[in-house]
Amino acid sequence: MRSRNTTFKARRSLRLPGYDYRQGGIYFVTMCAFQQARLFGAIDDGEMRLNELGKIVEEEWLHITDVRSNVKQDLFVVMPNHIHGLLVITDRLEHDFGQSAKTTHAKNPHGFPAGSLGAVISHYKAAVSRRAWSGLIERDQPIWQRNYYDHIVRNESSLNDIRRYILENPARWRKDSLYVE
Repeated sequence: MRSRNTTFKARRSLRLPGYDYRQGGIYFVTMCAFQQARLFGAIDDGEMRLNELGKIVEEEWLHITDVRSNVKQDLFVVMPNHIHGLLVITDRLEHDFGQSAKTTHAKNPHGFPAGSLGAVISHYKAAVSRRAWSGLIERDQPIWQRNYYDHIVRNESSLNDIRRYILENPARWRKDSLYVE
């Protein structure tokens, strides 16, 4: 048992300090499966073949724009152990579906500002987990790695490079930095 006086080293944030992730922009996000396990399917002859969990990952990704009026989607790809996608936040929302300006989650009681990239990703991961835990996998099996990676897309050239990367990712799976046997 840990002492109450134990100090914990603060985790380094992956977010850009001082940046308001509620503001309009294009965001390239990557979310990894827990311990980078191949949970979502397999690459076969350069093409991604989704398993049942992978289909849920894809369906919930497509559902993001159905429930968020300030979010649009661009390209995305579900890979065996991660998902890459481009999300476009079109305008800033102070309130998202009548919730307070903060949303809360058991693991993050401080929540994310409504309409922010963090809120979108948090709700997405939770939706995938809820569906998977409703009979597909055991409730105590984690699906997602903590956090996510993001890149703020700042120009057309960068956007085109990221689109090409997403489209070519399955064919380059063995060269991917997230590749695991």
